[in-house]
Amino acid sequence: MALTGAARVWVWATAVVTGAAAVGLTLTAVLADLDTAGQAASVAGAVVGLAALLVSVIALFRGSGGGTASGRSVRAGRGAVVAGGDITGSALGKNSKVTGPRTPPRSTSSRRGRDDVSARRDGIATGGDITDSAVGEGSER
Repeated sequence: MALTGAARVWVWATAVVTGAAAVGLTLTAVLADLDTAGQAASVAGAVVGLAALLVSVIALFRGSGGGTASGRSVRAGRGAVVAGGDITGSALGKNSKVTGPRTPPRSTSSRRGRDDVSARRDGIATGGDITDSAVGEGSER
């Protein structure tokens, strides 16, 4: 996986800070006594643990917009129907129903990479095509 410019900077910054902390703890153990080095290591461990917790919480909330592995965000308002890809042979909307035979799936998808998909209240949206479907309140296919 290739890193973007900002990610590369953060990786290098983390490596430099980690290296400096390791050198500092080693020097503390060599030049001071082991009790002082143990206390410094405890404080450093607590700080690193809290920083890791912060990063994991930020990653959890930043990536939980309903997105998929491709980075697409899929959001729906109250009563909305949203799909990240194509919809074929479906009934979308209140009291809609499928009455005909099953539609064979398409071999290709029209998805456009990483576009976000969203629908406001009672809306219908997809990240791809809607084909052979009943769309809207009380519709039939």
